[in-house]
Amino acid sequence: MQKLLSLSLFFLAVSAPAQVLAPEEIRDPNLRELQTKYFSELKRITEAASAHSFPYHFYFSRVIGLSEKDQVINDQRSVQFDRYQEKIVLKITGNYFAAYSMELMKPEERARQTYQDVVLPLLRAAVPALDKADVPQAFAFEVSHHVRKKVLGVSSEGTENVVLILPKASAQRLVAATDPAAQQAAVLEGEVFLNAAPVALWPRPEGEPPRTETAHVSTPAPPTAPRPIQVPRVPPVPNTLAAILEPPAKAQSLAAPLRDTSPAALKSIQSSFQGVLDRMVQELNMQAHFVRYAPPAFVPFHKGLYLQLSLTTMLPESAGGSQYKLAALAFDQHIAHLIRPTLAYFKEDHGDFDGIDLSTSVRLGADRDSDGGQVAVEFIFPLAMLRAYEQFDCTGQQLIDSAFVLINGERVSLNLQIAEAGFQLK
Repeated sequence: MQKLLSLSLFFLAVSAPAQVLAPEEIRDPNLRELQTKYFSELKRITEAASAHSFPYHFYFSRVIGLSEKDQVINDQRSVQFDRYQEKIVLKITGNYFAAYSMELMKPEERARQTYQDVVLPLLRAAVPALDKADVPQAFAFEVSHHVRKKVLGVSSEGTENVVLILPKASAQRLVAATDPAAQQAAVLEGEVFLNAAPVALWPRPEGEPPRTETAHVSTPAPPTAPRPIQVPRVPPVPNTLAAILEPPAKAQSLAAPLRDTSPAALKSIQSSFQGVLDRMVQELNMQAHFVRYAPPAFVPFHKGLYLQLSLTTMLPESAGGSQYKLAALAFDQHIAHLIRPTLAYFKEDHGDFDGIDLSTSVRLGADRDSDGGQVAVEFIFPLAMLRAYEQFDCTGQQLIDSAFVLINGERVSLNLQIAEAGFQLK
């Protein structure tokens, strides 16, 4: 029975058609018209991709970061026209089931390998199909791959997202070029991101031709034994508080002065604020969606005390995408609107705790009644920066830059504009 299931998944993975998004699913009338007009050309792109032999399984997908077992039964219609910075782009998203070694490959090498294995073949299919069309003005790709690492001697695996946005003229030069240096020069005219952070596929100025790192690529597990998905750990973002405020603020960073975080101290501060917290939950619940079984509590973090608020963020079904996009949307559409109402319950000069941990479980439309969220995000903000945001002295991005942002327990760098542009590009 297990062998039969394995074979079924394998043949489904091989034969599943790469699909174009149906025009009627696009809300923007101009984009919907383009999707209808060039539907045959877009279909040729997916047919060419289906005929291409990728080194590891690749799937068009509307959701990034799926396991292969989930991917074969998930929506694979991901080729569509969209908008990015007032430009019309052809957007293609998908999951690539290669697993790279974090120890053996640098971030830019992993991004370059996925570009070479997946994005470049897709460009070679897409550019000729739309060569004589007035659109797109650029091509936009987001491809998720896997990364293997060891944490305390235990092997684990997570996902990374590679984004390439390349102007059409640059893409045409890239596809036409036979010289590796000319190909690199064309790519450098675009934008490349790894987990929403800018990355260079090759150094500037151009160095030696790109190397192939196939020796570093791990063999992916069989479809019947999907690997656990974890968000990879990325380097901590710098605390940019000094660069944000003029003159330099005297705000506390997350590495606050040592506080008493003993159980007795936690119990004491909890007791002193309990009445305020109960009133806050009662009055803000309709807006905040507090988790009933996890009431507000003070917790130790980085030698400080933080008020942890457990919430649920509900986003529309159409918000599906990478974990970084969901985190950015959770902040913009939910968390940011709670900051000022929450701070109103606490005196500005109390000094009893160091910040607020807004921990939310993000759910899409169909998951509203489920017990768990698709993504768990924590925004751990220093109190001084929250006060600056409250007084309109800093932006939401500056607030996030001063904070710890955790996605599924792993710290990440989060750029709101880039994360949301990748990839609802509108």
